[in-house]
Amino acid sequence: MTKCINHKDDAMGQALMDYQKGLRGAALIVGTSVADDEPYDVSYFFRSFDEMPELEQKALELAKGDILDVGAGTGIHSLALAQMNKSCTSIDISELSVEVMKLRGVSDAHCVDFYKIENQKYDTLLFLMNGIGLVETLDGFNAFFKQCRKLLRPGGQILFDSSDLIYLFEEEDGSFLIEFGDKYYGEVDFRIEYKEMKAKPFPWLFVDFDNMANMAEKNGFEAEMILNGSHYDYLARLTLKLP
Repeated sequence: MTKCINHKDDAMGQALMDYQKGLRGAALIVGTSVADDEPYDVSYFFRSFDEMPELEQKALELAKGDILDVGAGTGIHSLALAQMNKSCTSIDISELSVEVMKLRGVSDAHCVDFYKIENQKYDTLLFLMNGIGLVETLDGFNAFFKQCRKLLRPGGQILFDSSDLIYLFEEEDGSFLIEFGDKYYGEVDFRIEYKEMKAKPFPWLFVDFDNMANMAEKNGFEAEMILNGSHYDYLARLTLKLP
């Protein structure tokens, strides 16, 4: 389980805060255990609704009732929901990100671990920009769904997007070469660097729809494919099975 990240360990949060303050030019470097490091344009985390991919736009349109935006980052989805006159609570484990959200006008923003929330109920749990990655591993879905049961009102929903990383293992002939071992190929370690800051690597999950749907079924949830993206990505909705 994760804890709130303070300023000195938060390379991503510092990059977002610098951009918010108008300090531009330094590269945000992101890498994983299955792909090379590459620079990211920090402006990507400050997009408007019109600049978002269709998967994110559709999720925001489907969000309803009291919404919890998990891993809200700079608050781009929370702000878009507010423009739609939808009620949203925004959380992130980065103290700096929460400060950025508040500077950008997100009023109900909190530095809190999703798994630590108690005595609250929501109609929609929102995990965008692969926010479902906080599950960390396929087995992590068991604890995830247990927490979702506590937080969802009757008739509530989970909306998230993710990607199937199988494309990283595609051969020239179109086949896929995956070394099967103890670890699912979508379980990766993330690395983030910004200026002189190097965040500690952390586990993250990219999950294909079928494996995710299987874990949902085992935990009493139904999975629905809402939309397929342009490159192995998708938007899904999860709801509790009726008795």
